[in-house]
Amino acid sequence: MNAPADLEGPVALGAGDRVAVTGAAGFIGSAIVRALLERGAHVVALVEPGAPVSNIEGLDVEQLSVDVRDRAALNRALDGSRAVFHTAALFRFWARRPDDFYDVNVEGTRNVLSAALDGRCERVVYTSTVATIGLHLGRGRPAHEGVPTRIHDLFGHYKQSKYVAEHEVLRAAAEGAPVALVHPTFPLGARDVRPTPTGRVLLDFLNGRMPGYVDTSMNVAHVEDLARGHLLVFEQGRQGRSYIMGGENLSMRSLLERAAALTGLRAPRTRWPASVGVAVGHASQLIEGRLLGREPRVALEAARMSREHMVFDDARARSELGYTSRPAVEAIADSARWFVEHGYVRADRARRISWSS
Repeated sequence: MNAPADLEGPVALGAGDRVAVTGAAGFIGSAIVRALLERGAHVVALVEPGAPVSNIEGLDVEQLSVDVRDRAALNRALDGSRAVFHTAALFRFWARRPDDFYDVNVEGTRNVLSAALDGRCERVVYTSTVATIGLHLGRGRPAHEGVPTRIHDLFGHYKQSKYVAEHEVLRAAAEGAPVALVHPTFPLGARDVRPTPTGRVLLDFLNGRMPGYVDTSMNVAHVEDLARGHLLVFEQGRQGRSYIMGGENLSMRSLLERAAALTGLRAPRTRWPASVGVAVGHASQLIEGRLLGREPRVALEAARMSREHMVFDDARARSELGYTSRPAVEAIADSARWFVEHGYVRADRARRISWSS
């Protein structure tokens, strides 16, 4: 692929600009919606049919129910948009029908790109994932956008489908499509309705469901910082360029200790080998996934991730776009408070919390 070209130089979002967001009711998507509204944009919020929309209720948006697999509906929805932020994805680690990952994450991305180009959209920002970035620099060395990976090194249909989708985006950029890519790390913050895998770690701690922890690491970012980073990519990103958007690299022990300091709850002290988590994942996948036909409580793909130290270097976004992030403890605090206030935490555990100032 040719070196990335400037997308006709920096631009600025203006008041009244029509901007479409797919996956607009999701965790990152809804944060982008709010960031756009702060700029005065006219937001077209595309929501999966039947999906919960509590994250955007009461916001002044044009809400449309659109399945990204429906090309005709996308053409109508994206027509006339100056920008498209494509965040919609099947983001989980299990599905009864594995082909759903490819139908949504790959074919859906193709559809969004085609509809955006047909509608003469000025720029497209595609939300990828750090799961498509190689981690083989060595234990504890943060990975960057230039570290390649191969599809057979990725386990699970979510990661593999996002890998394929990302290469569809890169192919489109090489052919001239005005698209840039964001690789968000692990978000925390308010409105994690589902919750995300990172949010579930914190929620399990709050609910006392974490008797031990695995020696792993992750990059924790505030979801509002990630949203602001997406807007920076729209305004200053380069065609075909990938940008890791992150926060602070933390060990699992450090994350839990910070959560304990914030809440007054006791952090687990027992460290388990990663093999224990993988064994539990295998059992959960077999019993719940295959035999009972429901989403496993401990997904095998998530358990396997615990063997990796998923730490990242977002220096490119900081130097090229001026991206900044707040301390991870603020993301942990906002996430924990939201979970408690919205009934995700058991009443007996919530009563034991003593918030630090």
